[in-house]
Amino acid sequence: MRTCSILLCALLVPAMLGAQAAGTPPAPQPTQARPLTQLPYTPSLDIPSMDRTADPCVDFYQYTCGGWMKNNPIPPDQSSWSVYGKMYEENTRFLWGILDEASRPAEGRSAVSRQIGDYFAACMDEPAIEKAGAKPLQPLLAEIAAIRSTDDIARFVGRQHLAVGGNGMVFGFGSNQDFGDSTRFIAFAGSGGLGLPDRDYYLKDDPRSVEIRQRYVAHVQRVLELAGDPAEVAAKAATGIMELETGLAKASLTRVERRDPSRLHHLMKRAELQALVPDFDWDLYLQAAGLPAYDVVNVTEPDFYRQLQRELRARDVSSWKDYLRWHLVGAEAPYLSKPFAQADFDFYQKYLRGVAEPPARWKRCVELVDRDLGEALGQVFVEKTFTPDTKARAVKMAVEIQKAMEEDIQQLPWMGPETRKRALEKLHAMVNKIGYPDRWRDYSSIVIARDDFFGNVARSAVFESRRQLARIGKPIDRGEWQMTPPTVNAYYDAQMNDMNFPAGVLQPPLFDPKLDDAPSYGNTGATIAHELTHGFDDEGRQFDARGNLRDWWTREDAEEFERRARCISDQFGQYVVIDDIRINSKLSLGEDVADLGGEILAFNAWRNATRGMDLKPIDGFTPEQRFFIGMGQWACSNMTDEDRRLRAATDPHSPAKYRINGVVANMPQFREAFQCKPGQPMVREPVCRVW
Repeated sequence: MRTCSILLCALLVPAMLGAQAAGTPPAPQPTQARPLTQLPYTPSLDIPSMDRTADPCVDFYQYTCGGWMKNNPIPPDQSSWSVYGKMYEENTRFLWGILDEASRPAEGRSAVSRQIGDYFAACMDEPAIEKAGAKPLQPLLAEIAAIRSTDDIARFVGRQHLAVGGNGMVFGFGSNQDFGDSTRFIAFAGSGGLGLPDRDYYLKDDPRSVEIRQRYVAHVQRVLELAGDPAEVAAKAATGIMELETGLAKASLTRVERRDPSRLHHLMKRAELQALVPDFDWDLYLQAAGLPAYDVVNVTEPDFYRQLQRELRARDVSSWKDYLRWHLVGAEAPYLSKPFAQADFDFYQKYLRGVAEPPARWKRCVELVDRDLGEALGQVFVEKTFTPDTKARAVKMAVEIQKAMEEDIQQLPWMGPETRKRALEKLHAMVNKIGYPDRWRDYSSIVIARDDFFGNVARSAVFESRRQLARIGKPIDRGEWQMTPPTVNAYYDAQMNDMNFPAGVLQPPLFDPKLDDAPSYGNTGATIAHELTHGFDDEGRQFDARGNLRDWWTREDAEEFERRARCISDQFGQYVVIDDIRINSKLSLGEDVADLGGEILAFNAWRNATRGMDLKPIDGFTPEQRFFIGMGQWACSNMTDEDRRLRAATDPHSPAKYRINGVVANMPQFREAFQCKPGQPMVREPVCRVW
């Protein structure tokens, strides 16, 4: 999926270890897949992917993507398939070639090659993984069996918050920039503890939600049986686990509520946190987690911790041991033998997302190396794929986009001089990070063994957790990245006030130096402008030029922003995702604002960059038409019905069709390019516009 804003999704990075970066699309498995020695070339304006029988003024998405959707069915190991997903798969196959070579013991292997190669080799050793079965879990299961008190629970959770799979158990805990002082890292305590994708899954009473809860309880029982529980014991435990998690879900904020950073800003002393959950010994927890001494913590959701206290009081230790056993085994299942991995796949992928079959082993192993040793793998990827010329062209485009934003802010008729001054300050302070970090992360302290896959995963997670937690009380590192260089995605960080574009997303067909500027600006230019606009969407605008949560808007300008944003929200809230489910436009508002504002900025930047040039039609399309076709084709995709339903509840992005049609319907430049008439679906009156 295209780009995201790292504003709230990165608040508790240690609590998300074990999952891919936010927004990163999964990779599909082609038939008879082989490693790639070089990345294939697909132009960013692909005429065969169009459906020229469609009327662009009626359904522009079908016009630009109809051929692609017809010719690119969803692979059996995917819940969706898109231009981004296909590019991600090609990057993954290319990384497979790098890792396959690095995994062969040879004289002269560099330290980086040896580390990533040995991790990959251990991951690919399926016979050893099958032979180990559940043995890697036995020491941890024995620790749970020995628990006798809530103090023991605190110690165990602390240790597991350093280990793969344990993060997010009961609650989330990590480090993040202080909302009030972005120059320092502080401790963050957040909600967590759930096994279903979202708190609403526990609370809705429609037939589908009821069925999901029933299937979830059955899945928990199945996993506990695999871990050694008798069927009756596992069934009783699963029911109790659902009751406990439902209590935590009721006290958790909704995804829409979490989009307001002011609702997640509650600084407390350690003693205040202890008073909030008196039955949980935070000193024991922090000692077990190896956390440094600190006296301030941001408790993002105090009501969640009040509910945690009630659950600790209401349930005996044996019930909590059931819960801990499930969350341990469930989180570790993908790294164990086939029965565990298959159970995990059957529920979370096959049932919830409609995926027909698991991914090939090589693909999963590439993803894990990228997750755990991403900047080591990224060094090799960058050397082979990302030229200085590509970086220079991307930097130039970003500068043009920022110039267009400056012109827009200066000319906005609805913004007063005081707010305009602050907006320009924020824009001028924004930093562009292109391709890869200036300083590579050093993973040399991680012990990677060719015969210990489970241990490699665990030691890598401990390394990352300690790295994250050690930042508490330290100054920020503005050179740090939240995505690895091969990632096919991008993000804006409101607290850093920077835009980040990994080398993986700056490849054809998304970034295509071989073509004219029109489709390049329509595609990658709009991606850059999308991320820039996140700095001024309904979330990003609450942070100032230095990344502090501070209201720098006059009351009148803030009210006008909200009125204009409400126009977009009302528009997208009318679009149907599937059945009778409409877009949750309060959840998607930030992305919808960034999509529309980004495309307008990209168009203006392209016009500025090509001013004075004698641009001619190419392939029968005017330059303006080529801009919009390039814009439309980044979003070509197919998706299972199950995935549509899940994303409607959890994804802050609107479905791809509406990210295109909903945007161009608000752009007079589009209707002029394709000579659309009033009353046609791609002509909206009056138009919505913020930026």
